[in-house]
Amino acid sequence: MTVDEIMADLLSHGSESIKKVLLKHGVREPFFGVKVEYLKPIRKKIKIDYQLAKDLYATGNADAMYLAGLIADDDKMTKADLQTWAEQALSTNINEYTVPWVAAEGKLGFEMAMEWIDNPQDHVAAAGWSTLGNLAALKEDGDLDIDAYRALLQRVIKTIHTSPNRVRSKMNSFVISVGAYINTLSPEAVAAAGEIGAVYVDTSGTACKVPDAVDYINKAIAKGSLGKKKKTVKC
Repeated sequence: MTVDEIMADLLSHGSESIKKVLLKHGVREPFFGVKVEYLKPIRKKIKIDYQLAKDLYATGNADAMYLAGLIADDDKMTKADLQTWAEQALSTNINEYTVPWVAAEGKLGFEMAMEWIDNPQDHVAAAGWSTLGNLAALKEDGDLDIDAYRALLQRVIKTIHTSPNRVRSKMNSFVISVGAYINTLSPEAVAAAGEIGAVYVDTSGTACKVPDAVDYINKAIAKGSLGKKKKTVKC
């Protein structure tokens, strides 16, 4: 499929009602309002295509950008590719999900994430914290820099309440991921979450709630899923 064929296909499956919902959740124009469940059959047809993913992402259409993340060849993504994607990811579904997924499942995830969390642009910093959380869920503990993650927990404790809105949200998710997926740091994540306390995030009048980190980590422990890694974070 070509970019033009895919864009025409996406347009034909757009929905104004879906657009209204997504706009409230931080997705920015232009986009058609295509359900993610429809993107998956296209992904199945294309499978993996490095150049097509980059071309789709370059359209700036949030539906196409999301699809680009699903078909990206993560290991081929260069530092320049990932930086461009992060900077252009103005929609929350792209900077908090698509870009972190691709970064975490590639070779440069940790390096890029550590740069992104220091970026003055909120959407890039949010992508960095989300990438770090995804790496915790994907990588075996032995493949993670545990000391770095321990230091990051301390950074979150000190800065979460003064950080920008969506960065605050992704910091909270990071603590949950560390607690639920990194065995050696789970007690420290619970302690960090307790010290942090309630995290306020402006959800723009939607029904979304900020997850309680201690509660989520304890649920993972109770279910016996503590430290059980994911095969993929893309969905």
